[in-house]
Amino acid sequence: MTQNSMAYRANQAYRSAAVAVPPLRAVVMLHNGAITFLQRAIEAQDARRFEEGHGHMMRATAILRGLSHNLDIAGGSAMAERLYRTYNNLIMACLRSYGRPQAKEGFRRIIASLTKLRESWEFVEATVAKNTKADPGDSAARR
Repeated sequence: MTQNSMAYRANQAYRSAAVAVPPLRAVVMLHNGAITFLQRAIEAQDARRFEEGHGHMMRATAILRGLSHNLDIAGGSAMAERLYRTYNNLIMACLRSYGRPQAKEGFRRIIASLTKLRESWEFVEATVAKNTKADPGDSAARR
C-alpha cells in the first residue's frame, strides 16, 4: 500500500468515526486504535512475524497521520500546532523504532505517550459532557 493510499485511508477512518460518534469520542477511539496496533506490532515482533508487525505499525502511524491532518492549524491555535508536532513526532518515533533491537522499548514509550494523550482527550470529553448537562440552554446556543 502506498503512502498516499494510507494517508487517504487514515483520513477516511477519522471522518467515518467523526460521523458515527461525537468528535471527542472519535478522537479517543482513534487513540485506542493506535495503541492497540502498536501493542500488536510488539506481539508480532516477539513472535518473529516481522511483516505482520510492520503492517500493525503502519496502521498505527496512519491513525496518527489522520489525527494530525485533521487539526485546524490554519486557525492559528497554538494547541493545534503543538498537537500536530506531537503526532508527527510519534509517527517518526514509530518509524525509527521499527526493526531496531530496542523497538519493543520504543513502542512501549510511544504507547505510554499515546495513553497520556488519550486520557487527556477523555478528560476533555468528560468536561464538555458535564458542562453540557449542567447548562443545556447555553449549550444549545453554542451549536
